[in-house]
Amino acid sequence: MRYLALVTDYDGTLSSDGSVPEQVVRALERLRVSGRRAILVTGRRLDDLLAICPCALLFDLVVAENGAIVYDPASREETRLANPPPKLLVQRLQARGVTPLEIGQVLVATHAPHRAAVQDVIWELGLEAQVIGNRGAVMVLPAGINKATGLEHALRKLGLSRHEVVGVGDAENDHSFLACCECAVAVANATPSIKQIVDFTTAAENGDGVVELIDALIADDLRHLAGSLPQNQILLGKRADGSAVRISPYGHNLLVAGPSGCGKSTFAAGIIERLVEKDYQVCIVDPEGDYGALRNVVALGNQWRAPSVDEVLAILGDPKINLSVNLLGIPLDDRPDFFASLIPHLQAMRARTGRPHWLVVDEAHHMLPDTWGHAASVLPQHLHETLLVTVHPDHVARAILDPIDVVVAIGHAPERTLEKFARATEKPFEWSAVPAYQADRVVAWFSGEGQAPFSMQALPGRAERIRHHRKYAEGNLRWHSFYFRGPDDRHNLKAQNLVVFCQIAQGIDESTWMYHLRRGDYSRWFRHAIKDDVLADETARIEDRTDLAPWQTRQMIQELIHARYTLPE
Repeated sequence: MRYLALVTDYDGTLSSDGSVPEQVVRALERLRVSGRRAILVTGRRLDDLLAICPCALLFDLVVAENGAIVYDPASREETRLANPPPKLLVQRLQARGVTPLEIGQVLVATHAPHRAAVQDVIWELGLEAQVIGNRGAVMVLPAGINKATGLEHALRKLGLSRHEVVGVGDAENDHSFLACCECAVAVANATPSIKQIVDFTTAAENGDGVVELIDALIADDLRHLAGSLPQNQILLGKRADGSAVRISPYGHNLLVAGPSGCGKSTFAAGIIERLVEKDYQVCIVDPEGDYGALRNVVALGNQWRAPSVDEVLAILGDPKINLSVNLLGIPLDDRPDFFASLIPHLQAMRARTGRPHWLVVDEAHHMLPDTWGHAASVLPQHLHETLLVTVHPDHVARAILDPIDVVVAIGHAPERTLEKFARATEKPFEWSAVPAYQADRVVAWFSGEGQAPFSMQALPGRAERIRHHRKYAEGNLRWHSFYFRGPDDRHNLKAQNLVVFCQIAQGIDESTWMYHLRRGDYSRWFRHAIKDDVLADETARIEDRTDLAPWQTRQMIQELIHARYTLPE
């Protein structure tokens, strides 16, 4: 099920002349039977609404007073999201003869002809307040309070994201909450300004328009809109002619593949950043700790502490939190089994809440190898909204690769990367159709749409990051480790990361330290294993100097490492 909740305005949308027709009540009952949630958002005071609305119990939550009050009809619990109106404001409006004057728990409302008087009083008192129009009404609310803020509080309380929501309204004060919904709808009697911002308008007016929308939701989940909401699409890059390459955030699976060190993680991080910017929740399965430094992403686990499935699910329960699950604390051979235990819970969570919206699996050839016999039984038949990152696409389990419909080949041999994917999935492939390698471009293949591969300028993330920062600082480089051996191989001291390298460098004897320094071993390791050309270049300058004492070279190289990687004390 794509859309899990309907959010509707009351006056002029759900109701006609303040009352809700019987056919609208029955439609709301069908909506609830379909398994969807319902939220009512209104500018009315709560007491006034409950006195005239016969179907309040059909809603999970009611957002009243234009976003200032959230009410649970089942428990009758009220949550006030702002302070009551200042008494002086009410007194001044009354003194000016503003009538009628409705005073709620937070909201103050009157009719449109009094707008100038209301604004004058707010100015005279120096209040941080806003005046909101609603057809013939004028409402005064604290700054920052509107239907969108009330809806956000309600959705978070229900454990839902705005991306699982269809919203429907008719008037000016509905603009804020409709802009928050994944899909915005106007009833036929809506104001022109509302019709301009929505994704479509119903043929019928008022409650009949809501019935029309509910029936369409139940019938096919608004399938005719799939992939056609441009405000939600995710930018991947640009073609040679400058046109944007975008994908819908739903219904796609991506593979980012290429040789080690070619920029796969950087490209994936850019996609993650743009998903997060649009409030799509991302869960990253991060075997080497490469993504923990991303902004607005919480890192769980490290090389000393393995994460648990229960912790992952508890953190993802908040729709505002994105998560990187660091697996450095789990032995390499055990990581596929951890993923096998995690994925069914994530799929169940997706069925219930629609989240996490995207699953990112780095080092997919290790996490989901073709030798792993559980892939077909563990994964759902239809895997959606997943991004795989791998050096070896042909070493990933076939059951994982089959749903992939977009491949991005990065590195000097894109034709070989695409051929490995095509051979593993038995998809038609022509070498001649692959563009030649260009240093500043990647090759994208929308195989699910039958398009030929094309060259694309990748869009980098805005946040600067050192590639694989935590893995190189604190992780385990295994066969890429540095070995302090010295002349005549008198030692065999392994430095599996930069922390250990600095620790050994402090205590190793002078002859061993200078042996590797004069051979250029340190800069060579930094360049080829750590993949940090800046660190390698600066270290090479130190290695070439003959005017420095051994202790000075140790100190300078360690300070370079500390400056770039902020090593733990």
